[in-house]
Amino acid sequence: MSEMLAYAAGPRLPAIRDITLGDLLREAAETVPDRIALISGTKNPVLRRSWTYRELYLQSYLASRVLVQKFEPGQRVAVFAPNSPEWVMLEFACAMAGVIMVTINPAYRAQEVTYVLTQSRSSGVFLVPEYRGNRLLDTIQNVRNKCPDLREIIRLDQWSEFLAMNNGTQLPERDVSPEDPVMIQYTSGTTGFPKGALLHHKGLVNNAAHTLDRMQAKDGFVWLSFMPLFHTGGCVVCVLGAVAFRATQVLMERFEAGLALELIEQYGVNAFNAVPTMLNAMLEHPDYANRDLSSLDVLTSGGATVPMELVKVIEKEWGANVTIIFGQTECSPVACMTRPDDSREDKTMTLGRPMPNTEAKIINPKTGETVACGVLGEFCTRGYHVMHRYFEMVGATANAIDNEGWLHTGDLCSMDERGFSKIEGRLKDIIIRGGENIYPRELEELLFRHPTVGDVAIVGLPDDYLGEEVAAFLRAAPGQKMNRETLFGYLREHLSAHKTPSHWYELNQFPLTGSGKIQKFELRKMWQAGGLNEM
Repeated sequence: MSEMLAYAAGPRLPAIRDITLGDLLREAAETVPDRIALISGTKNPVLRRSWTYRELYLQSYLASRVLVQKFEPGQRVAVFAPNSPEWVMLEFACAMAGVIMVTINPAYRAQEVTYVLTQSRSSGVFLVPEYRGNRLLDTIQNVRNKCPDLREIIRLDQWSEFLAMNNGTQLPERDVSPEDPVMIQYTSGTTGFPKGALLHHKGLVNNAAHTLDRMQAKDGFVWLSFMPLFHTGGCVVCVLGAVAFRATQVLMERFEAGLALELIEQYGVNAFNAVPTMLNAMLEHPDYANRDLSSLDVLTSGGATVPMELVKVIEKEWGANVTIIFGQTECSPVACMTRPDDSREDKTMTLGRPMPNTEAKIINPKTGETVACGVLGEFCTRGYHVMHRYFEMVGATANAIDNEGWLHTGDLCSMDERGFSKIEGRLKDIIIRGGENIYPRELEELLFRHPTVGDVAIVGLPDDYLGEEVAAFLRAAPGQKMNRETLFGYLREHLSAHKTPSHWYELNQFPLTGSGKIQKFELRKMWQAGGLNEM
């Protein structure tokens, strides 16, 4: 009897819909025009605003008319701002106008922002002046001359003034197709150079709807959103998923455990999406014991390993089912997911089965052949949800998507006979810290440039709270003396805070392969043995 191969297809239902983001919002506005669609979950209840589905659609449509005046179809428009209702409106407006939204982390510094704006050739950028001490407007003004395609800088916090830019010209509505690109989100691979995943309407709309369907979400439920909108976990799973189910979405500017608990109680929140660190923060918050969370039905988590004990506590104390999602930006973003009625072991030890109308397989990375069930290999996914390509990166696209349409994720997984996959590690050298992907090459290249650094390796070390922490292993340049505070400040000038190493170790020499490459697994062993002292 031949052994069973590690291949699985998702269910045929729900079926794939050929609609755009604009279609999705318009349907909701026509179906439940007076239902509250969006609430701004600010700390001060007096400042909270809300929009019905009719109002949300109208605001997005009016914004799209201004975008049509300013930008040609297919041009890129960046958004460099934290979560806000206007961010959501801009997402739909760009989709209706046929322009491509480029999302930028508001924690990014000048070097990072310049790269994204120039590589995407963005014609415009929407921003707010400042976010958590990062002066976004000043940054854009300072790098503007380095971005030759950038001609429009628009304040997202001056939304009314933006809408008033409509000159009254009766321009025809643009013909937007479900297959058209709608968004570029930047990610990185083994090269360390950020790549812009070019995502399309069909992939985002259906993947979001199917994710919430697998959560067993109900029509008109209350959804709490605090995942960053510059991630697909925020602007796709949360925003588009909520609209697909005509939900009332309570949007937070950023995650704050105490405020999240307050909003769950006040608005009777039924569901949300969170990484494990957020769940831990809520459980550990001083207000936790005094909050009524009985409205919660289900939540989904991913981005890092979700401990079994955490799932047990949440399901017992909150009475909410936990589901696990797995994927990446390039697949819109969910490839596999558990169900609320899966066993606790499957929820904590597996990634679930493939999403509807998609396929998954595990291959031998060297031969490309599908391996047997239970054998480790690279997780690949195929279907409507796979991105078009990496923006203007032909070679990188060819490395990621093969001739048969399979997206090679770089994740090391196995699959059982039921089609449940289990992640074992990563082929890519990625550190996942609190749900954020950090790419060592970016940090290594910066540190290499510092005159006191002779050699460097950035390694992810296990952390009970964040999943992984960033550690820098360094060797001083000949005749130089390294200083931790100096190097920390140097990195912070160029990179956002979450990427900066928490641990710093100086070595006289690195463990090397025969070809001279640093053996990072040996560095982890040295750390685990406890023989290293921090700088």
